[in-house]
Amino acid sequence: MKKIFLKNKLKFIYTHSENTITSFTIGLNAGAIVEDGNEVGLAHVVEHMVFKGTKNRSEAEINNQCDKIFGFHNAMTNYPYVVYYGTCLSEDFEKGLEIYSDILLNPTFKEEHFKEEISVICEELKEWSDDTSQFCEDKVLFNGFTHRRIKDLIIGNEDVIKSFTINDVKGFYDKYYIPNNCTISVVSSLCFEDVYKIIDRYFSQWEEEKYENNEIVYEENTCGTFVEEKNDINSCKIQYIFPIHNLNQREITLLRIFNSFFCEGTSSILYDEIRTKRGLVYDISSKLKNENGIKLYTIILGTSKENVNTSIEIINNEIEKVKVLDGYFTEEKIKNIIKSLKLKRILGLEKSISLSFNICIFDIMYGDYNILFNEYDIEDITENEILKVANKVLKNPTIQIIKSK
Repeated sequence: MKKIFLKNKLKFIYTHSENTITSFTIGLNAGAIVEDGNEVGLAHVVEHMVFKGTKNRSEAEINNQCDKIFGFHNAMTNYPYVVYYGTCLSEDFEKGLEIYSDILLNPTFKEEHFKEEISVICEELKEWSDDTSQFCEDKVLFNGFTHRRIKDLIIGNEDVIKSFTINDVKGFYDKYYIPNNCTISVVSSLCFEDVYKIIDRYFSQWEEEKYENNEIVYEENTCGTFVEEKNDINSCKIQYIFPIHNLNQREITLLRIFNSFFCEGTSSILYDEIRTKRGLVYDISSKLKNENGIKLYTIILGTSKENVNTSIEIINNEIEKVKVLDGYFTEEKIKNIIKSLKLKRILGLEKSISLSFNICIFDIMYGDYNILFNEYDIEDITENEILKVANKVLKNPTIQIIKSK
């Protein structure tokens, strides 16, 4: 792997692969967490608008050429970043990157395109709330926090979305779509020198601007249980959240080790107690969301209305029991868990687009993509240290329940 900066401070990270394809990810620290209070949803609108036409291509030409060049391409706005990514044959890499350089450097932001895209986003918002799992997560974040950006949807709400103007889009773009706020990760069979020349050819003219990272606001969650009723569902969803923004990197890794035992996979404590022994749920899982601006440990399950209280009681009891474990996390057990976590991480990066994507977002969020590869290279782990982190995290949860009406 190699990392280099262009003259305009754009960061380029190269990884060689032994195949005939090239995957690239263009990422910017321009996700939802950089929005001001009156801009909720604007980052996502900008992501849509750059595809509506450039100085050199119409929207139809962009779509037609992308379909010809790419086997896969997409764009996504998350809280901590916005990314544009795709995979093509290595022989088509220059053409593919040229298209995306045009999309990102030369958008026209025309008024007539803006109005139609706002309508599209409002339709997307309706579909967003149809997903019960997504709806549950949205509600637990809304009820769990007062000031954090994650309290509101990435996509925003309809009233705010409809209040945006094309000048709002241009202002956000001008502020955040700059080379010194951008990382490009390329995984390719082409040699480094050839890829670098192509990156430099199409992105070196992008002008550096003054830029300062926004401070990310964190807060403790509102502890409690919140219940919401929803039409047209037959089962219930439950989600717990615990803040982890006060953990350092070693503690995050220790929490991953603990979670592998507690709520990850069919042999985990919660799966065994709730699914295997009692048959109360079809599935129960957890996520450790360490992304900037999110920083949460979550437990997610679906069950029937009559089993909601029992499921929550079991989870709460198991949380208290694991806090005082003694003798489970032996040296051998810890080694096996780390080995399993490493394997899962490697499998998750097997596809070149996944590797490119994750290198890019790790660099944007943490300033060091090497964490992706060496997170589990830690030593001298003890059971006491693991349980200390578990006790630090597993307290005062926000619990969201979504029930059928």
